[in-house]
Amino acid sequence: MKLLLDTHLLLWAAAEPGRLPEVARDLIDDPENELVFSAASLWEVAIKAGLGREDFTAEPAVLRRGLLDNGYIELPIASEHAVATATLPSIHRDPFDRMLVAQAQVEGITLLTSDHVVAQYPGPIRKL
Repeated sequence: MKLLLDTHLLLWAAAEPGRLPEVARDLIDDPENELVFSAASLWEVAIKAGLGREDFTAEPAVLRRGLLDNGYIELPIASEHAVATATLPSIHRDPFDRMLVAQAQVEGITLLTSDHVVAQYPGPIRKL
């Protein structure tokens, strides 16, 4: 199964795996699953770290290198993804989360999230 991890799950997987729900660890560790991260997540980390957010302290370049070195596949942001955000219901206001939802819908990838608000969107989204 192809799995797109939301930004918090990526950060936890990279630096604090003990914070991951057990089901997330099982999915991430399953060699049958293809793990994907969005360029939007790295952009979010860069923006929010620059704003001093304590939950976004990772260095984006180091995070990206670590994800690639651990077999994650990078999903670029395409214009099709950007256009798809316009059709999303107004459930969540965070533009980065909205982009992840749109990418999951457009690409047919299951989005794993720890955010109960993101999980309210229709489509291939799984709340952990």
